[in-house]
Amino acid sequence: MAGVSRRLVLAAVSALGVSAAFQRRLAAQGAKPASPERVALNGYDPVAYFTDGRPAKGSAEFSASFDGTTYHFKNAQHRALFVADPDRYAPQYKAYCAITISRGAKQEVDPEAFLIWNGKLYMFAAKQGIDMFKQEAAAIVAKAESAWPEVNKHP
Repeated sequence: MAGVSRRLVLAAVSALGVSAAFQRRLAAQGAKPASPERVALNGYDPVAYFTDGRPAKGSAEFSASFDGTTYHFKNAQHRALFVADPDRYAPQYKAYCAITISRGAKQEVDPEAFLIWNGKLYMFAAKQGIDMFKQEAAAIVAKAESAWPEVNKHP
């Protein structure tokens, strides 16, 4: 039994050494290991809301990161549009629910629950959020903009 434990410890220590050496080699080459960024919109394409007027499932094959968040796109053209102007196409509040952000918290969204208002894409946890937002859009955005810097600090 002691032999098995000793072999496990040696294997673990060896694996850590290989991993550290690999990380140093990547750093020396200027490459970065994959980061565990959140994939926003459950993988839906943010550009499609503007170009198609409706949600469209994206693909990891066509992805880009912006502001610490990964987005998937349905094709290379949509990815290129996003990369050229991410501020235009990225959902507000990193694709968290706008109403929930206005209340000081984060909540994932339903990709079908969206609204483009004043040229910006706002996402909601449920379709009922769209009607709530329309009734008080300016006030909700003002509250969300005020809350976002603090809310964004937390996972």
